[in-house]
Amino acid sequence: MISNESSPKSGASSPPRSRLYNRAMAYDEDLAYRIRELLVDESDLTEKKMFGGLAFLIRGHMAVAASGQGGLLVRVDPTNSDKLVAKTDARPMEMRGREMQGWLRVDADSVRTKRQLAKWVGLGTAYTRSLPAKRR
Repeated sequence: MISNESSPKSGASSPPRSRLYNRAMAYDEDLAYRIRELLVDESDLTEKKMFGGLAFLIRGHMAVAASGQGGLLVRVDPTNSDKLVAKTDARPMEMRGREMQGWLRVDADSVRTKRQLAKWVGLGTAYTRSLPAKRR
């Protein structure tokens, strides 16, 4: 079940699902919806606005995000980052001018089909499931 960390606290009435996300957000809402569809059966899944986009976390770890810079941000095994960059259209995520091992950017054109998106979401969720749950 998905929880939305930006939704109202318990006791407050929840807005209709269609109004949970601000239309002015920088990330691609259609991409976020497509990711959500792929993760519908994932246990312990939360959504959180971060990095200017909408991240999907499993047991507290980010697996994948609809990036605020467009396309997808995917968390992968750091030992596989270079191999994935060499074999795909993915590129390393940069933060403050530094490449981040284990974090890849995938352009929107590379996740147009359900099959393309499912590949990257699968990589992100598989690696994230291998991590110990974060304490909350």
